[in-house]
Amino acid sequence: MKQIITTDQAPAAIGPYSQAVKVAAGNIVFCSGQIPLLPESGELVEGDVAAQCRQVMTNLEAVLKAAGAGFADVVRTTIYLKDMADFGKVNEVYESFFASDPPARATVAVRELPRDVAVEIDAIAVV
Repeated sequence: MKQIITTDQAPAAIGPYSQAVKVAAGNIVFCSGQIPLLPESGELVEGDVAAQCRQVMTNLEAVLKAAGAGFADVVRTTIYLKDMADFGKVNEVYESFFASDPPARATVAVRELPRDVAVEIDAIAVV
């Protein structure tokens, strides 16, 4: 259902993402952006951007699971960073959630995010 697309006719991926992901058919799940809120309390997770990113990915995983999907089904993500200097730390955490064949991805710096968090991530999955 999900085919990783690579070509040497475009720049190779420079991180844990694929150039593109092709899907045949199926149900598409669009996950809204997740921020580092603890689901049990609604409070922000404490810690640096890596801790925030881990919570964001855990939240995203829960949303995917609720839709009958998992990270293996994700075909596209967008990472929103308050500070592009955090890219390396976020990339490390993000990579740990994708065992193989990471999705296509964009990372953008934004002026601000809800609740003044450092990172937000959304996803699209096909199941």
